[in-house]
Amino acid sequence: MQHLPLPSLILIAIGVFFLGHNFGLWSTELLARGWPLILIGLGIAGLLRPQRRCKPHSED
Repeated sequence: MQHLPLPSLILIAIGVFFLGHNFGLWSTELLARGWPLILIGLGIAGLLRPQRRCKPHSED
């Protein structure tokens, strides 16, 4: 199973937020007050993402 790249998800979330604002679904005050939640979510996503392990370099 492939994982979606985090930068793409961030761009999609920002686009959805501003599109919702343009349609009057919410105000930008949500972003002004809730931006720390975005950082917390990114941190949790980073912790939950499987870590890549480097293969040991064999000296021939």
